[in-house]
Amino acid sequence: MNDILNERIRRKLDVMPDEQAYQVLDYIEFLESKYSQRAAGAPAFQKVAETLEDTMRAGRVPVTIIRGTMDAVGKAGKFFEGLAAAGKAAVDEARRKNAAPPEKPVEETKTSQ
Repeated sequence: MNDILNERIRRKLDVMPDEQAYQVLDYIEFLESKYSQRAAGAPAFQKVAETLEDTMRAGRVPVTIIRGTMDAVGKAGKFFEGLAAAGKAAVDEARRKNAAPPEKPVEETKTSQ
């Protein structure tokens, strides 16, 4: 999708009430199932959050409760992303510190005869 179309759709969605935005999402997922050759990928935590959201919608939970729950899940997701990044940085730093220093080339000495 080009940037202009992406921005145009985002502007329309940003002013739309959640109930209608969910209808748009349902339609997009319908089109995806009908025409898409591959499903849109998402990180594991995102998939869990989307499954939770879909389950709440199927159970006819009020949109205000879904919104609050998904806000909390989003904050938890950002926390875990930060935690994962910090863990990766710590592992990279430990590897760097434990790596053997590069060997220095041995200088050849000339012997005089």
